[in-house]
Amino acid sequence: MSTVDGLPIMYMYREKPQFLTDSGWRFFSSKETQAYVNDADNLGFYDINTVANYDPTIIPYLELAVGSELVRKTGSDQFSMV
Repeated sequence: MSTVDGLPIMYMYREKPQFLTDSGWRFFSSKETQAYVNDADNLGFYDINTVANYDPTIIPYLELAVGSELVRKTGSDQFSMV
């Protein structure tokens, strides 16, 4: 929903990359329902630079390790670890 609908990223986590060009980062606006996420047509792979262009507030966190999980602090451009 962040790239298609322009919603800010509210939750992000990093898992082990699934393929060579996968950063491992997964991004959500917090508006996605489980039914929305379960529909593969609603998900997409984007270059990390594309995602950062939509929401540059994620940039300071992109070097965090696999296993990192962050949530946006209410009313700010900063994230905190979960």
